[in-house]
Amino acid sequence: MNDSAANSDAQRDPANTKLDLKTKLAYGAGDLGPAITANISIFYLLLFFTNVAGIPAGLAGSILMIGKIWDGINDPIIGLLTDKTKSRRWGRRLPWLFYGAVPFGIFFFLQWIVPPFSTQQSNNIWPLFWYYVAIGIISQAFYTVVNLPYTAMTPELTQDYDERTSLNSIRFTFSISGSILSLILSKIIFSQIADRQQRYLVLAAVCTVISVLTLYWCVFGVRDRVMAFEAKRIQAEEAPSIPFGEQLKIVFSNRPFLFVIGIYLFSWLGVQVTASIIPYFVVNYMGLEESDIPSVLIAVQVTALIMLSVWSALSKKIGKKLVYCLGMSLWIIAAAGMFFLQPGQIGLMYVMAVMAGVGISTAYLIPWSMIPDVIELDELQTGQRREGIFYGFMVLLQKFGLAFGLFVVGNALQASGFKESVAGQATLPIQPEQALLAIRIAVGPVPTVFLICGLVLTYFYPITREMHAEILLKLKERKER
Repeated sequence: MNDSAANSDAQRDPANTKLDLKTKLAYGAGDLGPAITANISIFYLLLFFTNVAGIPAGLAGSILMIGKIWDGINDPIIGLLTDKTKSRRWGRRLPWLFYGAVPFGIFFFLQWIVPPFSTQQSNNIWPLFWYYVAIGIISQAFYTVVNLPYTAMTPELTQDYDERTSLNSIRFTFSISGSILSLILSKIIFSQIADRQQRYLVLAAVCTVISVLTLYWCVFGVRDRVMAFEAKRIQAEEAPSIPFGEQLKIVFSNRPFLFVIGIYLFSWLGVQVTASIIPYFVVNYMGLEESDIPSVLIAVQVTALIMLSVWSALSKKIGKKLVYCLGMSLWIIAAAGMFFLQPGQIGLMYVMAVMAGVGISTAYLIPWSMIPDVIELDELQTGQRREGIFYGFMVLLQKFGLAFGLFVVGNALQASGFKESVAGQATLPIQPEQALLAIRIAVGPVPTVFLICGLVLTYFYPITREMHAEILLKLKERKER
């Protein structure tokens, strides 16, 4: 085929045209808002419940567990609905972001309010508990409304194996930048505002505004590319619709998909358990101030941000699987180092944080670069594209695992004798030795177990670059018949 014919084909098939930088940046911006809110919640919400709202650690973990379980349940529902959404102006995914952005921001903010009835008798904690459960459920629902359709757009923007890794690299550059921005904001706000409750309220308000604005940047920035793909998809003849129960069978009979959700589950169990316990490790074990928490987390996230481009380039040479194994190995070493750290070894703590950041960047990049390949294997086998349901079930199982992990961490702290603050209390209580040991175990051995499980699954993951190229070739041949 000559160059003019190739160019003509590219014009007819927008999915095969290289993405311009403007579209890539707009797509990346769509993950900045959810990343800011998610990371603030991961790093601080458990701490906020125990040290500001005065909720016992076990109940605080239960609040997070209930929210995550509901978050997981609504993922495949929203995913299926986005697959069936029809809009001539916005396509299948973008209406959910457009209409969901503002309520998403509002209910995220409401999680950080300590309502007036919290000042009632200290033994009547249940009104406060149910307030946070209700707000958490609604907030998680709107998080899914904006985030799941966003993630499901990746296969609709490009079908190129390596460009997907590049696109996800830009996406997670924004994601980690959002996390770093939220931590910088928290450091500034924490150092300027003495009242702990007021700190979190101001931080939540600033992050809410940024989150909503960046979601709209994404909506308007990728619309042309998404609608070009949508026009092509509608024009193509698709196989008859498959009942939901049959779709479940197809999803869970897709062997590579099972590997991907396992890899993602164990990676993010390691990430989120570590992130939720780090504030306790810094303040209660290492003896630093609450305002020092962002500095440690920034060291992790800046390193992860820098390493994204490195891992992305390296994956083109040695493959996604080997990149993941290298990153996780470094993280395991860092987790072991954190467990053996002693109070006062601040420099070593930052060294371990940087090493963990090198590994964490592969947990961001690799699983999300694998899932589009799985979706195209399913299209080859069934004749249908079901990005929504695959992304939905991937995130559902991941969130069930996270819900269990957060529940265990919260209850382990409570069982070890961790002392929560009383709402409005100026100073933090002194923690017993058993509670400090539980914090060290949660920051070291627990994530290590998860990461080793992810490494085992990655070793057996079957889709290679060559296999993916063969899948795309067969799909192209089918469409040309």
